[in-house]
Amino acid sequence: MSFRLQPAAPARPNRCQLFGPGSNTKLFAKMAASAADVINLDLEDSVASSDKDQARANVIEAIGNVDWGTKTLSVRINGLDTPYWYRDVVDLLEQSSDRLDQIMIPKVGCAEDVYAVDALVTAIEAAKGRAKKIAFEVIIESAAGIAHVEEIAASSPRLEAISLGAADFAASMGMQTTGIGGTQENYYMLREGQKYWSDPWHWAQTAIVAACRTHGILPVDGPFGDFSDDEGYIAQAMRSATLGMVGKWAIHPKQIALANQVFTPSEAAVAEAREILAAMEAAKASGAGATVYKGRLVDIASIKQAEVIVKQSEMIAAG
Repeated sequence: MSFRLQPAAPARPNRCQLFGPGSNTKLFAKMAASAADVINLDLEDSVASSDKDQARANVIEAIGNVDWGTKTLSVRINGLDTPYWYRDVVDLLEQSSDRLDQIMIPKVGCAEDVYAVDALVTAIEAAKGRAKKIAFEVIIESAAGIAHVEEIAASSPRLEAISLGAADFAASMGMQTTGIGGTQENYYMLREGQKYWSDPWHWAQTAIVAACRTHGILPVDGPFGDFSDDEGYIAQAMRSATLGMVGKWAIHPKQIALANQVFTPSEAAVAEAREILAAMEAAKASGAGATVYKGRLVDIASIKQAEVIVKQSEMIAAG
C-alpha cells in the first residue's frame, strides 16, 4: 500500500440509480416507492427545451412534498454548455427543502467544470444558510471527460460518485454504434471462424473505477438502453460489478430489480467471505500469514477482498 492511503468511498447503498424526467410528475410517487437506492430527477436530456422551466418547478416542489424515505435524492441539472444549468442550481438551492442530497452534473470534461458548479453551490449555501451540504455526482460522457477523469475525481470534496454515460460518450469518441451500453455487434474477434465478442466499454469503466477508488468516490455504471433485454442488462451489470463498480442506472422500472440482484452480494458469497475471514484469524493466531481455504491460498490480500463483500452486505442490510 502506498504511503498515501486510499480513502474509503461514501458508505451509502448505490446499487440502482433510477431516472425519471422532471416534466412527468406522475412518476415521482412511483419512483419514491421503488426499490432503487438513488433517485435521479432529471432536468437534462429527458426534458424538452420548452419544458425546462416547468420541470424545474416540478422537481423543487417534489423534493419537499414527496416522501422519499431513506433514498439518496439527486437532481441531474443541465450541462454547462447550455443556458439552463445556472438557473437549475440557483433555484434548486434557493427554493428546495433540505431533503435534496445531491446534484448530478452531466458531460463533465474537466475539473474546472466541477469547480464552476461548486463555487455557485457554495455561495448559495452560505447566503441561504443551508445546513446540509449538497453532494455531487458527475457523468463522464466525452473524450475529454475520460482523458481528465483523474483530475475530475480529485476536483471537489463534494464529489461522491462518478458515472459513465455510454451514449454521449460513444458519440464524442466517434464510435460507430447507436447502442447504449452492452455488447456491440461489430466489436468482435475472430478465431477459427468463430466470433467472440468483447466489451467496448471495459477500458473506460476501468479508468473510472481506478480514479474513483484513488480518491474515495463511488464508481457507477450508466444506462443500458435496451430495456427489453434483461439478460443483456444483467451481463453488463455483472461485468461492471466484477470491475469494482457499485451500481448501475435504471432507465426503466423493470431494471431496478436486475441492478439490485447483481449488486447485492449473495448469501453464498457473504458466507464464503466470512469463512475466509475466520480462516485467516485462525492462521494469524497460530503465527501464519496465509492459509488454505477450499484448496486455494488465502492471505492478507484475501482479507481485504472478503471485507469488501461483508461490509457491502452489512451496509445494504442497514439501509
